[in-house]
Amino acid sequence: MQRFDAKDSARSHLLERRKALQTTLESGLGTLGDSSSAISSDVVDAALDACYDELNSQLAQVGSREIERIECALDALQNGTYGICEGCNQAIPKKRLEFLPYATHCVDCQRQLEEQGDQLGNDASWRNVDETSEEKLGPRTRVAIQGVW
Repeated sequence: MQRFDAKDSARSHLLERRKALQTTLESGLGTLGDSSSAISSDVVDAALDACYDELNSQLAQVGSREIERIECALDALQNGTYGICEGCNQAIPKKRLEFLPYATHCVDCQRQLEEQGDQLGNDASWRNVDETSEEKLGPRTRVAIQGVW
């Protein structure tokens, strides 16, 4: 019975997070580009508007990727593969799923993915965004993301 409760809780959490992201994306995309249509009083204002538009665009991409991961987790719940690591086929620890309900890898396998990406010259932490790689974002990006989302 406890396993069913955990999956039901995960489903509820995923659905709530998806709804919140969709609402944020819809409201954020509506304002994207609005500042550039107005004539700015000086070059600095125009540059600042362009920076805000770029930041909002990147945050929208991150939000869209998170929605995709949520959809995959909901599908995994439906077909019975939720909570199974795609790397080692072992159960993902409950604490990790509570913290990151759309995790597809256990911590060890996620770490290996990130190390492989670094060795190949790729930043796997951006392709496999999860909270275990938060330290790679930097303090300003974290603050900006927290302020917008």
